[in-house]
Amino acid sequence: MNKKSWLALLILSALSAPVFAQDKGLTLKLGTLAPEGSPFDLIIRDMGDAWKTSGVKLQMYSGGVLGDEPDMVTKMRLGQIQVGVFTVVGLAKIDKGVQALSLPMLYKDYAESDYVRGKMQPLLEKRLEAKGFKVLNWGEAGWVMFFGKQPILTPEDLKKVKFFVWGDDADTMNIWKSAGYSPVPLAATDILPNLQTGLINAFDTTPISALSFQWFTSAPHMTNLKWAPLVGATVVTTKAWNKIPEALKPALLKAAAEAGSRFKTEIRNGEQKAIDVMKTKGLTVHDITEAQRAQWEKLFQGTYPQISGTVIPADMMTQAIQFRDEYRAKKAAK
Repeated sequence: MNKKSWLALLILSALSAPVFAQDKGLTLKLGTLAPEGSPFDLIIRDMGDAWKTSGVKLQMYSGGVLGDEPDMVTKMRLGQIQVGVFTVVGLAKIDKGVQALSLPMLYKDYAESDYVRGKMQPLLEKRLEAKGFKVLNWGEAGWVMFFGKQPILTPEDLKKVKFFVWGDDADTMNIWKSAGYSPVPLAATDILPNLQTGLINAFDTTPISALSFQWFTSAPHMTNLKWAPLVGATVVTTKAWNKIPEALKPALLKAAAEAGSRFKTEIRNGEQKAIDVMKTKGLTVHDITEAQRAQWEKLFQGTYPQISGTVIPADMMTQAIQFRDEYRAKKAAK
């Protein structure tokens, strides 16, 4: 048996272990794509340390060792892990409504995104809980931007490349294809090797993620276009949460809320720092003109009719747009 087979067997064995060990207290297994040592991972581990003092241990599986986010959602449903730290992509495998928070080219800045999130999060939490998942905190990974082996300044430039889309997101892939683009479905864990082989030559992600996963080394041109905030959340299965003694929950929720706050402040503060680090290692940042930005807005906003009711439930997408407009109206009235 080779090394990879042994690793898979060990992970499977660990996931098959009981969640509640009589002699070791309560243990919950947590999965995340965040690479070990990344800003996301460090925040999660600090939350785990706080939970441990309250009598609940988080056994972490970082760096996508349990597969892509959709794979980890499946493992949560099977009871193999109990906690997940996901972006909207993983959360959408529970409820597609969450993707309304990251609708492309809807927001001009974090203030607009924050307003919409504040309005929609209570409803989204109810929708997720109805499907067996409790939100422990909301987080984010920064602004999504394009990275390529060559500069991607306009939608026409994007048509010339083969770019990553999440492997099981058929609706999004079909929308891109219908517009004349060349998306390549992959797991996020397969981005780096396929950049190296040439199967893809572009991807979209946040600067901190590009640095944490080292994807930028194979696609060193970043387009300075903040086209969507990448929102996420830490969730636990309600089945596991309901087994935790009530006396422990306030401390656990407090630590989770503190982690959520850090996701917001530290990721935002670290975004430019990540770009600066990548620039010292060969990244070229390409600013765009207002005319080029208008082209991107036309592209993305032109897909809204296709996104509505497929990628995002129509009512949730409508609410996100209405709340964004509400914020802008209030700001204009000041």
